[in-house]
Amino acid sequence: MARLILFNKPYGVLSQFTPEEGHRGLKDFIDIPGVYAAGRLDADSEGLLILTDDGALQHWLADPRHKQPKTYWAQVEGAATEIDLEPLRQAMNLGDFIARPAKARVIGEPDRLWPRDPPVRKRLAIPTTWIEIILTEGKNRQVRRMTAKAGYPTLRLIRAAVGGHTLNDLRPGELRIELIK
Repeated sequence: MARLILFNKPYGVLSQFTPEEGHRGLKDFIDIPGVYAAGRLDADSEGLLILTDDGALQHWLADPRHKQPKTYWAQVEGAATEIDLEPLRQAMNLGDFIARPAKARVIGEPDRLWPRDPPVRKRLAIPTTWIEIILTEGKNRQVRRMTAKAGYPTLRLIRAAVGGHTLNDLRPGELRIELIK
């Protein structure tokens, strides 16, 4: 039986066990030997990180060829509308690769959202919008690069789901262990 660890990675924490360059690592939160991350989140991104002790499962979850949908909530700068998100729904040339079309929609502030430490900067004259983006790939800083190219830079990014696995009520730094047959 394989273990699947669903972890709500806090802002500023690396997706590796070893701390580096002033950032904490997973070892500060997870004391389970023999598990490895199935994918990554940047230090400045938050949310669902999946770890497992099963190498084949880790590969299947992380490999873009298996097209596991990844759902992100992005707080972006500006008053984005559904029409403004159309570029995200098309293939987008990001210079070093062409991103596949994403599903994107404007949402309200997510339920059960926790405060970020440090808080996102507030600028009174510039509104923000929450959008949900679903990708079937996950290249380096892809969501941030896509929203910036569409004219709405990302201020806060939270991964809410990978495939059928979701954050549910996990708070930052909390984990849930599932056994997979």
